[in-house]
Amino acid sequence: MKTIGVIGAGQLGQMLGLAAAEVDMECVFLDPADNPPASSAGRVIQAAFDDAAELAALADCCDVITYEFENVPVDAVRAIEAVCPVYPPPSALAYAQDRLSEKRLFESLQIPVAPYRRINSAKDLQQASEDLGLPLVVKTRRLGYDGKGQAILRNPGDAAEVVAILGGQNLIAEQFVEFDYEVSIIGARSTTTETIAYDLSRNEHRDGILRMSQASDENPQLGDLAKDYLSRILSRLDYVGVLALELFVDGEQLLANEFAPRVHNSGHWSIEGARTSQFENHLRAISGMPLGDASTLGFPGMVNIIGMMPEDRRLICAENAFLHDYGKTPRPGRKLGHATIVASSATELQLGLSRLRDLLPD
Repeated sequence: MKTIGVIGAGQLGQMLGLAAAEVDMECVFLDPADNPPASSAGRVIQAAFDDAAELAALADCCDVITYEFENVPVDAVRAIEAVCPVYPPPSALAYAQDRLSEKRLFESLQIPVAPYRRINSAKDLQQASEDLGLPLVVKTRRLGYDGKGQAILRNPGDAAEVVAILGGQNLIAEQFVEFDYEVSIIGARSTTTETIAYDLSRNEHRDGILRMSQASDENPQLGDLAKDYLSRILSRLDYVGVLALELFVDGEQLLANEFAPRVHNSGHWSIEGARTSQFENHLRAISGMPLGDASTLGFPGMVNIIGMMPEDRRLICAENAFLHDYGKTPRPGRKLGHATIVASSATELQLGLSRLRDLLPD
């Protein structure tokens, strides 16, 4: 039995641990939290993410190390590479942690992005507003997620305030894109360079948090283009594991937003809605096993449960949905679980997702 070390023990780690049990593997997690979600799926070493001694202990007891979120300290991960293989490679982690480096990576691969500028002062932001026009989406280069670490500049007179709110430097400003909708493409590349990709996910966000995803093959040309962009990134980074690329659809064009070097919320539908889930394929990829079939089953979609779990969970089951409870303490804006539907038609999926959303607190 192979042992997989996972840095982080949140809900993504939990789902990796559950998937590991299906392929005769086990996961050991490292996380500073007292009772993280993944504790239900494997042993947790309680330690800080940059605790050198405990990371070394994790590496000593595992066949391969991975991580479930992209804010893992890169230097800490690199320090254990000599002891135990780490996938995805720390170089991919470094790109994903800096939005400026990430944009430059996309450009080097001829993957379109919204026009942007590097920002370190209010003067820089004012110049960006003249160059790119308003509104601008201003983001911290590091550590932002689920809508955190960003603001919209609509008035050039507010430049100093926006820069101050976001920390004063190490920012990036992007031209606001009136896109049609958001999508993501999720794929995996193994240690043997075998590669698979899932169907495009069509995503809906509100307040910066993903609310709903559904597998979509309604526009095969966009799907093929997204898979091409994904393939370029996987190859350039000599990537191993699952990667998710988030994109904006603007007519027949795709603009890259960001990538996540890990399993991804917009692919949760794959647990019930694909022949092999993204979690199992991540484990297969990093351990050198053949990748599983990523084809879609029926018409799957997923709704996130935010802030509070439904009072009567039987109502979810009555909708023929699969309920996943992460075991987290409720609080506003927190992802507590998700519910998946696998329908027999696109119309049935839309009706099912609509009914699900009506049942969930929001």
